[in-house]
Amino acid sequence: MTTQAAPLPASFPFSAIAGQPLLREALLLAAADPALGGVLIEGPRGTAKTTAARALAELLPGAPFVTLPLGASLEHLVGTLDLGQALAGHALKFAPGLLARAHGGVLYVDEINLLPDALIDSLLDAAASGVNVVERDGISHRHAARFVLVGTMNPEEGSLRPQLLDRFGLCVQLRNLEDRTERQAVVRARLAFDSDPEGFRARHAAAEAELAASLRRARATLADAIALPYGDAVHEAVGALCIAAQVDGLRADLVMLRAARALAALEGAEAIGEQHVRRVAEAVLLHRRKPGAEAPPPAQSSSAPPPPAAEGESAIDDGAHSGDGGDGGDGDWGALPPEPVGVARVKPLRPLIPAASLAKKA
Repeated sequence: MTTQAAPLPASFPFSAIAGQPLLREALLLAAADPALGGVLIEGPRGTAKTTAARALAELLPGAPFVTLPLGASLEHLVGTLDLGQALAGHALKFAPGLLARAHGGVLYVDEINLLPDALIDSLLDAAASGVNVVERDGISHRHAARFVLVGTMNPEEGSLRPQLLDRFGLCVQLRNLEDRTERQAVVRARLAFDSDPEGFRARHAAAEAELAASLRRARATLADAIALPYGDAVHEAVGALCIAAQVDGLRADLVMLRAARALAALEGAEAIGEQHVRRVAEAVLLHRRKPGAEAPPPAQSSSAPPPPAAEGESAIDDGAHSGDGGDGGDGDWGALPPEPVGVARVKPLRPLIPAASLAKKA
């Protein structure tokens, strides 16, 4: 008796995802050019991370959606020796892993910051090069592994090492929706999908087809090496942004150029402009920017005279000018100025050993 696998539930349409425009754009850029190195999504639970990744795979024709579980081993990921074939026929045969299954599709890793570093290294190597190389257990094998890597993490549960963060092409930081109108629109859309998935998908079929067509055109454009070349103005804009962010190395420059070219291809532009660079810059630099580059201007020196109070404003306010209180200063918020304290007289202490005894011992 054969059992039939249960059909997979319908996925939420990518075109219907609202409230996360930066997430949508980053995923589309990575889908247009998987060589960008994938997208790292930081954010709290319930912000459409998994929904968006699964919906992205539907925009790619015949693309698989592969999930890497947290308990996966390195052999499970990259592949290993097929022991059954080896024992039966005394022949070495490669058993493909999840990287091979994800070729041409989306590889989704939830809570990627909880994976062992060895697995993350292999993931990022394959995502950047498009090739999986296995040298172990008497096997020397390489195969194509071009996929869109989507990793998610909750910063409250730990972070990735800077060396691994830098290997991700793009990074998006999601936050909870605070606008009431936008929040209600997202909830209504989700409830409508849950009550009638097929009807909801039918209403968004035209938008889905348009997005899929844009991706196909963008991929075809990016495959042409002479299409959308980089001009001097684009190079200057990229260099200035990366220097201001104090990034290490040149990977940020290369990724920003590729991302700007992918954005221009998605929009059907005739050339890459500085506006494309500015739009992708934050996703490229968010996880690479040095903390010092984000620091506010230095606080005003205490030797300088305080700024004059505005008309109708008290010279003693909530501490926004002094730096000792309020949100405008760099000092300890809520700190109080020192107050003089009187000195109380203390009764002199009497020695435990009489002075005469000490003199005799001496």
